[in-house]
Amino acid sequence: MSVVVHEPGVVAEPEPVRSRGGFIWQVLRERPSAAIGAAVLAAIVAVAVLAPLIAPYGLHEQVGPVFGHPSWPHPLGLDDGGVDMVTLLMWGARVSLLVGFAATLVSMLVGGSVGLLSGYFGGATDTVLMRITDYFIAIPDVPLMIVVAAIWGPSLTHIILVIGLLLWAGTARVVRAQVKSVRERTYVKRAHSLGAGHARIVFRHVLPQIAPLLIANTVLTVAVAIFDETALAFLGLGDPSRISLGKIIENAFQRTAVSSGAWWAIVPPGALIAIMILACSLIGQALEDALNPRLRVAYLGARHFRLRPLVGRGPEAL
Repeated sequence: MSVVVHEPGVVAEPEPVRSRGGFIWQVLRERPSAAIGAAVLAAIVAVAVLAPLIAPYGLHEQVGPVFGHPSWPHPLGLDDGGVDMVTLLMWGARVSLLVGFAATLVSMLVGGSVGLLSGYFGGATDTVLMRITDYFIAIPDVPLMIVVAAIWGPSLTHIILVIGLLLWAGTARVVRAQVKSVRERTYVKRAHSLGAGHARIVFRHVLPQIAPLLIANTVLTVAVAIFDETALAFLGLGDPSRISLGKIIENAFQRTAVSSGAWWAIVPPGALIAIMILACSLIGQALEDALNPRLRVAYLGARHFRLRPLVGRGPEAL
């Protein structure tokens, strides 16, 4: 329970502590941009998951001429093999989202563990882990991903590991800063003085406090992972046996879609990638702003700003 003071000397009624799920639901209601992003992302995920059932044609089924124009049976036209573009987008979004979420999971596990250990133990552990993190932050992500992916070979598992193992540095920094703040709080010090072990303190007191910020950072990392997968696939380093959105664009460029005027083979997958990244960004930024009070000042406006009356200056004081 928390007590809110609205005016000097006046105490409002205690407000019940909301659950984490209820808080996120309130954020989605109060931020229309986050609600739109969540609805769009949920729709794309649903279509991608149900692609084997609702796709109008087979993934490798030739249903018309090469680069067939958009028509009523094929609203987005056909690709260089005469395959329906709507079907390709459904399957391509399926693979791109799989890579994005799986790589983000790897990144969160590595970055969260490094940030947790660094922030909680401090000292030499903090110094060593943060120096390693600095090296990964200083190296450009995409060139390093290109080199590692070229060495490991084109495979969906390799792409997930490459992206996940190179995106953890930012997460580690965010988690470390939050953990350093949480470990100095009174209830954590009290638990330590009562003989609680490090594992109990971390899992019982520290992790629940950093979980919201970690969730927000996870959603933002999904957007980056989708973009990186598209870049690698477009450069020919993706899994040749899987159709992702980046692979669709790469095939269109390699098979003269631009010179043939077949814009429908390039624009729809590019637009879908942009929509997915934008949806993830809207959700992640809204959660981060709501769960990190220090960021709320960025949204201070005239509608939310008011001056309190000065005590002892009379009614004419503003």
